[in-house]
Amino acid sequence: VLFLQIVHILNMTSAKIVSFLLHPEESLHALQNRIEFETGISTGNQELLLETGICLDPRKPASQCVIDGVRGWDSYMVYLFDKSKTVYDGPFASRSLSDCVNYIVQDSKIQLPIPQLRKVWAEAVHYIIGLKEDYSRLFQGQRAAMLSLLRYNANLIKMKNNMVSASQQLKAKLEFFHQSIRLDLERYSDQMAYGISSEKMLKAWKEMEEKASQCAQAEDIGYLDEQIMALHTEIVELQKSPYARRQGEVMESLEQRAIDLYKQLKTRPPDHAYSDSTDMVKIIVQTVQSQDRVLKELFGHLSKLLGCKQKIIDLLPEIEVALNNIKEADNSVMQMQGKRQREIWHLLKIACTQSSSRSLVSSSLEGTASTPAATWLPQSSSGNTAPHPLSSLVAPEDGENFADVIRENVNYLELFSSILQEVRQEQNSMMVS
Repeated sequence: VLFLQIVHILNMTSAKIVSFLLHPEESLHALQNRIEFETGISTGNQELLLETGICLDPRKPASQCVIDGVRGWDSYMVYLFDKSKTVYDGPFASRSLSDCVNYIVQDSKIQLPIPQLRKVWAEAVHYIIGLKEDYSRLFQGQRAAMLSLLRYNANLIKMKNNMVSASQQLKAKLEFFHQSIRLDLERYSDQMAYGISSEKMLKAWKEMEEKASQCAQAEDIGYLDEQIMALHTEIVELQKSPYARRQGEVMESLEQRAIDLYKQLKTRPPDHAYSDSTDMVKIIVQTVQSQDRVLKELFGHLSKLLGCKQKIIDLLPEIEVALNNIKEADNSVMQMQGKRQREIWHLLKIACTQSSSRSLVSSSLEGTASTPAATWLPQSSSGNTAPHPLSSLVAPEDGENFADVIRENVNYLELFSSILQEVRQEQNSMMVS
């Protein structure tokens, strides 16, 4: 018997306890099927919470519902909530009276012998204690719901901080992108008259600027931030609410009064005396009325907790979508920035190529202009040029020098032609890109 595992589940929608004997290695899903059969709540809508507000893990066996050891196993509860409901219709009817207690409640002035009255009052005290324990268990279920809500809220705050951080980073990158592209467009316009120009690239840069302005919409998370702050304020108010704290003091005092009354009756000698149950019935009625009041407050507060929790569940996908939009916009901005920088370096490469080609052409022209004229017109001993006869114009070695000059100029011309061809190809490829 000591090794048996029994789980007690308090159905918060009906305030009733259902108990199950767990089979060895039974899965949580199998237990949920049994719960569905007993309570009518489908497995998809079941939310099973421990006292700490932790939801049961479907990957673990059903034995996670049971605490280790013997002490306290019979009072340990798992709290069942219906996820399809956010408003609970409590308070629920109090536990039913036994026949003998109902007898004195119907007529509190009826006289009964002291020995019989002791038995009736003992059951009445047990009933009053049971009412208080019913409230205590339901309050513990409300507390588990509050702890679960706080866990959801912590996750919401974490996601919100990630969203705000990503939004601020996107905003900073967009500001940098706009400033840099404006400067690039200004500098590009300044050099168009004497430098390199490409209408297609200019159009692409302006389209980048417009696309970056559209990406700024992703950083606008003000509407989500307002909803989260309002929800956070609502949760704080629920935590501060007096209904979030235990309200069973009146019931506890009534319980103590009933116990004291029974002790007084127990000390009376078991003679042939008779007595009525007016005082005990009065305590029973007050306890029932007190339980009705505190349960009404408890379930009203519980409905607000579950409403806030549902709001968080609805907000989490919206935050996820906003985060994805921000990440996509961030990637788009970084890709545009990289593409523009590659195009700038491409322009720089073309400009350097053109500059080197000009320097080569000028150097070849200077070399041609400075060719000595002595090969054509040799100088006289006096340093003045004078007409020469045909026999003195070209010597064989002079003809070889002249041929070398021609070959060198032809080589420079071919090199210059190839450089111009390469520049044209790179300009065309830049326009196509």
